[in-house]
Amino acid sequence: MPNAIDDIRKAGVGPVDMQQSVIGPGMGIFTRYSKVLEDDDSAMTVKTALALINRVWDEIENELDTAFDAPTQVALAWFGSHGFDARSSGELIGVANAKNVPDRVLFDSGVFKDLRGKTALTPREELPADWSPAVDASPTVWECVQHTARVLAAEDGGREAAARLVREMGARSADARALAYRLFEIASAKGWSAEALVYNELAQEWAGLEELAQSLTPAGEAEPQAQGHLL
Repeated sequence: MPNAIDDIRKAGVGPVDMQQSVIGPGMGIFTRYSKVLEDDDSAMTVKTALALINRVWDEIENELDTAFDAPTQVALAWFGSHGFDARSSGELIGVANAKNVPDRVLFDSGVFKDLRGKTALTPREELPADWSPAVDASPTVWECVQHTARVLAAEDGGREAAARLVREMGARSADARALAYRLFEIASAKGWSAEALVYNELAQEWAGLEELAQSLTPAGEAEPQAQGHLL
């Protein structure tokens, strides 16, 4: 299922449709046989099979969380509890200590705001407009997602500008795409419809952004000149 889920995301299936889409690979195994047996040799029901598929999906998502870089793990845990709301700095210290990340790293990266006794995730509208994963000394997957969402929706941004960021992410692009799906799931479960919409649109666009990124000329390089013709 991990490979099947990754293929579904690469195909551009939006997060809102993932719940139904991940059922297919699991049920494909279930229906391949005339009978699937429980431990006591009784026939497994479709209801039980669906419950197992959803449990495996949850396990895959939880394993994915621990594969992100440590600052992103902290940001993801914070987002799941508080969204972009401010809370006591002590709460962040507790989460950061559990991930073995100094809180100063979280502030210096721009992922969190130091509000003198309180802290919050930096809103997208307050992120630096000139950020680039190619220039940032230690870009996080969290930054990759938030900046791409910001640029995609900006009046002076759009798909090409967002695709350029995706190109500069390199191998982080796959993790950023996965994080967009994860953030949609959290926002949906919390009832944060505006945030859920942001990540659903971003995840649906991601495959197209990766394709567009391949056709872009790297920053700093001149566009190829058109070939001349002798008269």
